[in-house]
Amino acid sequence: MAFFRIENVKISGVSACAPKLVEENTAYPLFNEEEAKKFISTTGVERRRKADNNTCTSDMCVSAAEALISALQWNKEDISILVLVTQTPDYILPATSPIIQHRLGLNKDCYTLDISLGCSGWVYGISVVAGLLTRLIGGGKALLLTGETSRANSIKDKTTYPLFSDAGTATALEYAKDTKPMFFGMNSDGSGYKSIIINDGGYGFRNPFTPSSLDMVVRGDGIVANNLHTVLDGMEVFSFGISEAPKSVNRLIETCGLKKDEIDYFIFHQANLYMNEQIRKKLKLPVEKVPYSLKDFGNTSSASIPLTMSTQLHKELQGKKLQHIACGFGVGLSWGSMYFTTDHIVCPPLVEIKDV
Repeated sequence: MAFFRIENVKISGVSACAPKLVEENTAYPLFNEEEAKKFISTTGVERRRKADNNTCTSDMCVSAAEALISALQWNKEDISILVLVTQTPDYILPATSPIIQHRLGLNKDCYTLDISLGCSGWVYGISVVAGLLTRLIGGGKALLLTGETSRANSIKDKTTYPLFSDAGTATALEYAKDTKPMFFGMNSDGSGYKSIIINDGGYGFRNPFTPSSLDMVVRGDGIVANNLHTVLDGMEVFSFGISEAPKSVNRLIETCGLKKDEIDYFIFHQANLYMNEQIRKKLKLPVEKVPYSLKDFGNTSSASIPLTMSTQLHKELQGKKLQHIACGFGVGLSWGSMYFTTDHIVCPPLVEIKDV
């Protein structure tokens, strides 16, 4: 586990954007009434936000960023770093972060970077942005954007389509002396890369697109998909999550000398309710310290931690000084935990985006 600390960087605000369109899992056409109830009970996902075919991750992230910049009253010329974490970019090339820099009207001196990570992406992204800020001459301000769209999920796949949702988020960070350090513990295990995968085409070159990539194949009970759709090995991901996430959190606490009882909130990647509750129980955490956004937003991959903060903790974040541990885990396989504090940060209301 790679442990490190970053000093003199604070989180100043967090915002989120989701599509206006809501899809209810009780209306998912492949579920009968009993199946819908069972799925909702197990996953905790009652409804999801669904982007239309004209809306990309970048559109949601731009909307979230605009709302946050406005709420913070930041001068855009002071934003020196913009990092985007997503696995659903606008194009294979160019990178999407320079496009967002232009759309936001940021200075041409702005450092931009795309990072291809999923469920662990916010934790990894914070570590990258915070690390860059500590080396920025003269200090400065930065934006971390995370988000995904779920169009790569087959509507005929009961394991992915009713679980995943669409959202984009923005997190504002800035150089600030005399703030508590952030602590990080990171892991990767590429031997499990097939657990969550899109096999063919698009963003990768290992298996280029061929006409057969479009062939719809029965992959299991209630799973019909092609090789351009997401394949999820639910049992393997479940075993990985309930094993590694608690160990990651405990090792961070022990290694960095933190006190579990003093942590106000433990914010986990919103995988599914059953998995997350197993993690919570293993860590012996009280229910009130573990917020969920699954009910109304589903699994939004790299956006899920800041989306949960923005929608479930906005009053507390704006009104109190708080200590947090966040843990992201999933596709890669990649996982990581971080400790950070917030102090009366800016948290604007959820932005709902329509057809762009």
